[in-house]
Amino acid sequence: MKLIVIAGPPSAGKTAVVRQIISKFHPDKKCSYLKIDVVRAFEDEELRNEFNIPTKKVYSGDVCPDHAGILVMKDAINWAEKNNSQILIVESAGLCLRCSPYTTQSLGIVVLSAISGTNSPLKMSSMLALSDISVVTRIDLVSQAEKEVFREKIKEVREDLDIIETNAIFGTGLKYLFRAIENLTDITNPDEITLRGNPPLGVCTVCAGKKEIGWENHFGVIRKLDSDDFFFRGD
Repeated sequence: MKLIVIAGPPSAGKTAVVRQIISKFHPDKKCSYLKIDVVRAFEDEELRNEFNIPTKKVYSGDVCPDHAGILVMKDAINWAEKNNSQILIVESAGLCLRCSPYTTQSLGIVVLSAISGTNSPLKMSSMLALSDISVVTRIDLVSQAEKEVFREKIKEVREDLDIIETNAIFGTGLKYLFRAIENLTDITNPDEITLRGNPPLGVCTVCAGKKEIGWENHFGVIRKLDSDDFFFRGD
């Protein structure tokens, strides 16, 4: 079974890309789909009704959706294998933007919207840095100059990252993505799957439930307004 992990900011077009993948491969290769969101999700129901495939969803609640994905990944692989699936697609809400949900033995796809602003790739560098392919959607809504600037911003984060530009509703330009999925090696041993990179190590007392404002009232990882320290740690 092949494992595909799709991440990206909200409303970037992740589910539209998922729909194109399923349309291409199912039913020749049976697909299962897992949606990870924070409080509500409907994509699993829509895809199950449209393609008649096994679907599940997990609400991360108080946990980062990317972290929740790692917690449930092994269960999801076992569930998809019991369904005799040949492709498992995991779509993460990807709200944190400091984490990376991609694992070993998977194809990591980051989905970005061309209308999200030319600097948006720089704001989600961890999500880009460890992915295999960047899919840029809604290219029909921006000029050629804007597309080129957006592409250069992605390259600024990761020079060798493969970039696919598409109108995901119609699936234009996705042949390379389909080829990458076809060439993807199947999972060899689920017990050996790990995160590709190091997750952020910072845990603060706000995470533990303290509500007081001001860094003086907290300990662990803290930030001052005038700190010159760079927030992002990791890959």
